[in-house]
Amino acid sequence: MRFLRNRGPRRPRQRVTNWVEIAKENEKFEIYYKAQNIISESKWNDFLSVCKNALPLTFRITGSRNHANEILSLFKERYLQPLLNAKPSSDLEGEIQSMSLPWYPNEFAWQLNATRASMKTIPEYKKTHNFLVFETEVGNISRQEAVSMIPPLLLDVKPNHYVLDMCAAPGSKTAQLIESLHSNDNDELPTGCIVANDSDYKRAYMLVHQIKRLNSPNVLVVNHDGQLFPKIKNSLLTNNKKSGEFIKFDRILCDVPCSGDGTMRKNIMVWKNWGVGNGIGLHTLQLNILNRGLQLLKKGGKLVYSTCSLNPIENEAVVAAALRKWGADKIRIANVDNQLPGLIREKGLNTWKVFNKEMKIVNDKGDENNINLQDSLFPPTEDEISKFNLQNCVRVYPHFQNTGGFFITLIEKIDDDEVYKNNVNEDEFLTEDSKKRSSSDSELPEFKKIKIDEDGLEVDKENKSVDKTDKENEKNDLKIQKPKGRLARNGNNEEPFIFLDKNDELLKRVWGFYDINEKVSKDCTLVRNGSGEALRTIYYVSPSLKDIITNNEIKLKFIHGGIKLFSSQRLKNQSEDFIPWRIQYESLSFLLKYLGSKRRIVCDDVTLKFLIDTKFPKFENIADLNLEFVEEIKKIETGCCFLDIIREEGKENLCLPFSKSDNSGHLMVNKKDLIDLLYRIYGIETARKDNKKQQSKEANENTENSNKELENKDNDKDNDKKDNENDNENDNENDNKDKKENTDIKLEN
Repeated sequence: MRFLRNRGPRRPRQRVTNWVEIAKENEKFEIYYKAQNIISESKWNDFLSVCKNALPLTFRITGSRNHANEILSLFKERYLQPLLNAKPSSDLEGEIQSMSLPWYPNEFAWQLNATRASMKTIPEYKKTHNFLVFETEVGNISRQEAVSMIPPLLLDVKPNHYVLDMCAAPGSKTAQLIESLHSNDNDELPTGCIVANDSDYKRAYMLVHQIKRLNSPNVLVVNHDGQLFPKIKNSLLTNNKKSGEFIKFDRILCDVPCSGDGTMRKNIMVWKNWGVGNGIGLHTLQLNILNRGLQLLKKGGKLVYSTCSLNPIENEAVVAAALRKWGADKIRIANVDNQLPGLIREKGLNTWKVFNKEMKIVNDKGDENNINLQDSLFPPTEDEISKFNLQNCVRVYPHFQNTGGFFITLIEKIDDDEVYKNNVNEDEFLTEDSKKRSSSDSELPEFKKIKIDEDGLEVDKENKSVDKTDKENEKNDLKIQKPKGRLARNGNNEEPFIFLDKNDELLKRVWGFYDINEKVSKDCTLVRNGSGEALRTIYYVSPSLKDIITNNEIKLKFIHGGIKLFSSQRLKNQSEDFIPWRIQYESLSFLLKYLGSKRRIVCDDVTLKFLIDTKFPKFENIADLNLEFVEEIKKIETGCCFLDIIREEGKENLCLPFSKSDNSGHLMVNKKDLIDLLYRIYGIETARKDNKKQQSKEANENTENSNKELENKDNDKDNDKKDNENDNENDNENDNKDKKENTDIKLEN
């Protein structure tokens, strides 16, 4: 088997200053796909016409069922109808149309026949645009192309599944997998987990940015070449006969790097750069990743192979090559015709034309035009066609439902190859070149996904592309998250994962202080620093992740895992009995079920509104509004406590962390989430200012005014406030980032 190596520094991406200069036409593209007969002659013009139009705006509502239902209701009641009633714009053909995607469950995915540009610039649509932007920022909505939502749905992930996402960045599909893993209605912590991998070190950090909004302790992000993803040791799974066996995954997503010619509606460079060499150059990489995924898949497990390409060389040819290697008695293509009703699709191809780089058709392997073309590029024989069932593959074309182009195949593993049964040492079955690559894998700090066009230039791809907003988020996120710690043993400049002793006195005190149920395992807490001591942050991972981390600390290149459970909270005049750790807001969704009533207080909507509006409110002022609330909160020891907001039926109840001092307190929720609460509960909407200079000016003015106010306060009260403020500033890095980013937000009643 041939593996693709890194090929030195990448050439700089081509920059186009004027997109209008690129004509939306490519003669080679038309010749190639007409020859493949993927579109009937009568529908060819429809297909080509839609490919030249911009994609509609699509988004997906995320989160738990109750939470998602509330966001869906807000969208329908406050934004959908006004949007549909708006006068037609000259930028659009006719009135704007909106529809829930018929094949996506529970109306949680929507499509608007408006482009992102028109939503930003047309006044009638801007209100809806602001809603989408803000809800995306806080993680309630994911802006995702419709067809890219299909692969995770077909995998049908359950809470007990071990799941591998082999090429995960930028993370929209990974987020869907996480939501499925946490789909149990009783809010129990899943026994399974998700390992999200990406070969590009920097893009793995953008993946972290995407998934952290879902606050799951069951997700691990790693950085490996998907072609040689390492076997993961495990000692937890019930079907293991001995400690230290290797994990075979229940579900695997192989959303592989591809030429991306199904994305030409948003990636205009496809029109300019498309060539036959794109697919040929990626075929081996795609096949290697698929084969590695099949090796790691358990018997009875499911794997989805997907691309955003229309090219059979990247699609059916890759799947056929895998079937040829494994045998139709070991793996099979599942028929998914009855799944996702409402999705218009085409069957997979059983035969196709192979072109060389000179655009000449190569009829068979012995053809004189066959110049160094791999055997696996060619279509199956008649006998293979009857065994492979390539018609069960799924093809989605742009003109079917106004989407991009996509290819999806659901593969089921009937039995293991003898080579990989019982975790046999696979080194015996690798080529010498592969052995060298595998042995040096841990020495390479970074792998790259390489996509080559026929001129040797890197090619963009839909499922690995990043829009402007995501790039900015990635840049900001890297500044904050990328560790500066010592070089870990696995070759990455990452701080290690060091688990705390479950008998640690600190943990016992914290568990008792917050009345945390013992079902939350103390031995799943960890720190990420070289000293192994709890200095600033304590993290929590699920038992399934702990097992993976402890058994594979040298072999796996860890980037991120779990959630922040506690942050250091130190006051100037704290007593010896004070617990200097507070529970992080991001961990409450997981921890809430296990928190006792010791430090929880019921809070009504009116009091909550006052707490949101007032910075560091004094109890004497709160008492004028809700005396009973103040009397109850004064009974609680100084430190972090929790406010339970019971809401009307059909709306999600809330639990918010509150920092209590002797005479005052404040909500420990970052500004973005506070604004979301104001919007969801009280209907107070947000607007983002466009003038960056004005943003900076007002931010400076606000800082100066705050300082003057503090200087005028009584010393004791001032110290109390500053202590609380310093506590708030010691929040996790994301909170600090949010404070800086959100100086440009103003509230409008």
